[in-house]
Amino acid sequence: MRLSILDHGHRRRAKLFLAATSKTSRVPSPDIVKMLLYRPGFLTRPLLDLTAGTMRGPSYWTAGEREYLAMSTAQLHQCPFCVVTHAELTRIAGHGEIDPDDPSSARPELAAVRTFLVAVTQDPEHATAPPELPEHAVVEALRVNLVFNIINRLANAFGFVLLDGQLHSGTQALHRFGYRFPAFLLAEGPKSDLRNSVLTAPATTDPALRAAAADGEGLAEPLQSYVDKVREASYQITDADIAGLKSAGHSEDEIFELTVAAALGAALRSFEAGQRVLAH
Repeated sequence: MRLSILDHGHRRRAKLFLAATSKTSRVPSPDIVKMLLYRPGFLTRPLLDLTAGTMRGPSYWTAGEREYLAMSTAQLHQCPFCVVTHAELTRIAGHGEIDPDDPSSARPELAAVRTFLVAVTQDPEHATAPPELPEHAVVEALRVNLVFNIINRLANAFGFVLLDGQLHSGTQALHRFGYRFPAFLLAEGPKSDLRNSVLTAPATTDPALRAAAADGEGLAEPLQSYVDKVREASYQITDADIAGLKSAGHSEDEIFELTVAAALGAALRSFEAGQRVLAH
């Protein structure tokens, strides 16, 4: 990964967990797991609280259909790690109900909401609500889109890759545990929602700087150009972008926090635009 702290900066309990699971599965821990176990109080606990209910809780959409929507969002962000992962999870969770390689296999309702999610992701101010779908079904799909509009951007920015053997072991574990981690690996203390945890809670960077990254404006260079990429074209981020931030004096923790803030802000923009469409 592009930030060494995401490979080697974990707490002792997380390091032991990563070592144990790697030994059991005989493959290194996937990049997504290593990222989520780094500073879990900043991002992971509120993100997983949202994700577990969204992807495996009661819903108008089957688990396989929600994985298909996650894959579709990843395709919009040109995120190979997430496309391959959620295509496989569509097969695992869907038990053959939908073919991730064949959009025509989706039921009409799923195809309609997918079109809506594409619009709110790419051009949120001009999206229109899908006809003849219950409002709660559209909101549930928007939550899937929210989660993976965050994760896809982070996967691209931090340079996630899939190594041999990780796809099978990782997707089986993710499906089996329903997007949850053992409690001892997560942060202690009072819970906070995702917005407050990332944008206002004490961290390395000032809350005003994180808020600017979330809004996508008001930052000095080279941060502004980097945040623009995270928000609008995360697949274009390269090692040179991260190196440029380090050369400008930004620590890896600062880069981590501002990347997460930018990804969250862009994802919330799409989610809130979708909610506004439904309100009219």
